[in-house]
Amino acid sequence: MKLPTKTIERKLFRKGYTHVVAVDEVGMGSLAGPVVVCAVVFTKKFFQKEHKNLHWIRDSKLLLPHKRKIYSDELKGERVRYQLGYCFPKTIDKLNIYQAARVAMRRAIEKLEVPLKKTYLLVDGNKKIRGILLKQQPIIKGDRKVFSIACASVIAKVFRDKMMVRYAKRFPGYGFEKHKGYGTKLHKAQLSILGPTPIHRRSFARLSFWTKEDPRPWASPKI
Repeated sequence: MKLPTKTIERKLFRKGYTHVVAVDEVGMGSLAGPVVVCAVVFTKKFFQKEHKNLHWIRDSKLLLPHKRKIYSDELKGERVRYQLGYCFPKTIDKLNIYQAARVAMRRAIEKLEVPLKKTYLLVDGNKKIRGILLKQQPIIKGDRKVFSIACASVIAKVFRDKMMVRYAKRFPGYGFEKHKGYGTKLHKAQLSILGPTPIHRRSFARLSFWTKEDPRPWASPKI
């Protein structure tokens, strides 16, 4: 398996940039729960070390849960700075999932304290993020190609999974702790029986048993 490399980051540091910010999102295709973004900051000093414990890090989707947790903890142990941004289902339904993810990206990036002229932004995807003053480069499948973006994907995934486990306690019976809101057979089966919760994305409804006109009368949670 080809691992993400540090080639782009090292080139940017050689060009005189002092900070590289990488951003990635998780939860885009989920039927329930928020879309979560992590923006992580790396400095030249970090890349001067070998970091053997992070050698096998890659796109969070390609890692088992316990491995994601190990890598996330390792990054935090290295005191890597990062910020999180997220949008909940109501915003996703209002804007659409792509625009909601972009809002979450801007929120995460804007919380970072980095020098504008000396920072370069690497974005997972095929388009730049509008409204951001940093110089940036979108990279298709960046979480599989670029080390720093893979790191952002891992931190975001671990954070979102914890959120979904908490939702599983609030809304029992759906199996959120197992599928984290994605459209598995279990999730769809339980939706057909129980109906949607307030954390389900109504704009994602594509099945006859899940309609906007017939929502389950849950009390709205504070999300």
